[in-house]
Amino acid sequence: MRHLHFGSVWIQGAMRIRRPFELELDYVRNMMAWLLFMTPPRNVLQLGLGAAALTKWCWRFLPDTQVTAVEASAGVIAACHQWFALPPQDERLRLVCADAGEFVTRPRERGRYGVIQVDVYDRDARGPVLDSLAFYRDCRRCLAPPGMLVVNLFGGDRRSFTENLQRIIEVFDSQVLVLPPVAAGNLVVLAFAGPPLSVDSGDLFARADELQKQWRLPGPAWAKALRHAIPGV
Repeated sequence: MRHLHFGSVWIQGAMRIRRPFELELDYVRNMMAWLLFMTPPRNVLQLGLGAAALTKWCWRFLPDTQVTAVEASAGVIAACHQWFALPPQDERLRLVCADAGEFVTRPRERGRYGVIQVDVYDRDARGPVLDSLAFYRDCRRCLAPPGMLVVNLFGGDRRSFTENLQRIIEVFDSQVLVLPPVAAGNLVVLAFAGPPLSVDSGDLFARADELQKQWRLPGPAWAKALRHAIPGV
């Protein structure tokens, strides 16, 4: 295993050297739970690169999806190329060195993405470095309804969980599901932009089985964890 650190005890990403395109951290796998509710869209946006696990996975396993990854640190991007098997840019992979908060305000990015995955932390990992109401509103404007925002919440300050969740609920009109926290404490939030969420129970679990068979993702565990929070299930 190879891990990414920003000069602190917190792990910012991980890669199994013999399987560089697999998702090794449980919270990172949870950030793919949007696949329970959506087929892969034309465009996915990832804010925060980490060790590029999500970027590589989507690029490798979703061949009809263009992946845009935004990372503020040129050093992190370089480290991912050198040490974490991040491929070079091509027609399906766009790497942008920019502040994620500024990026989602750009007019040309509005309404462009089917899914946005947010994982933005610094070396101290006390909470997301972008967590304002305005930031989540800008993220929603970048979605093409029906679309989904996926956010990793983690940090030593428990108020960060509550405050961020409340802001996401406000911006997404309470159309929000929360996966149970993983052992490390990460909590993944799924927010829906579009019509009211309604899913048939049989369709949900059938889709969950497909995810497990096709990509070895824990679809059945996600479905069981979320079933009581979804209307119609």
